[in-house]
Amino acid sequence: MANLTKLTDQDFENTVRSSPHPVLVDFSATWCQPCKALAPTIEALAKEYSGRLSVYNVDVEEASETAGHFGIHGVPTCIFFKGGKEVDRFSGNMDINSVRQRVEKVL
Repeated sequence: MANLTKLTDQDFENTVRSSPHPVLVDFSATWCQPCKALAPTIEALAKEYSGRLSVYNVDVEEASETAGHFGIHGVPTCIFFKGGKEVDRFSGNMDINSVRQRVEKVL
């Protein structure tokens, strides 16, 4: 996910908590084919909701502590945060309209 800011174990909590907007975090791995399939959807929604939704990527191998904290057992897993708290999540690939519906509920 070249166009999204990557979060690490060191900056995850502060970044998500301090966001003035709801946050979508895409937990993925470089070797994961479903992650690669979902990436264009997440990037498109990041552009579509720019200024209303902050979107980040976490590589589960590079940020294993954060992935473990949120119980990420499979990728891709996307978690929505509002006010620093988890409000929704989904795992696996999903079409853009289905993800958009989840974004609208969080906003």
